[in-house]
Amino acid sequence: MFRSDWRELNNLNFARFDGRLEQRIADLRKDMETGFARLDVKLADLRSELLKWMFLFWVGNVATTVGVAVAVIGLVRR
Repeated sequence: MFRSDWRELNNLNFARFDGRLEQRIADLRKDMETGFARLDVKLADLRSELLKWMFLFWVGNVATTVGVAVAVIGLVRR
């Protein structure tokens, strides 16, 4: 084969490889966008769940603190 034939064949192979690479990058980008969207939803759900449990923990602590304060005041008054 002549040098020009090799160059043309190389250029064709590179163009084909470049096209495949661009398609794979586009597919990967789409998969990443989908994955990040799912992650955002899961993190939002986790945040709401944590806020609920933090509120319940806070209410329990306040109730315990008020109960102890009432008990101590009751003992002191006797």
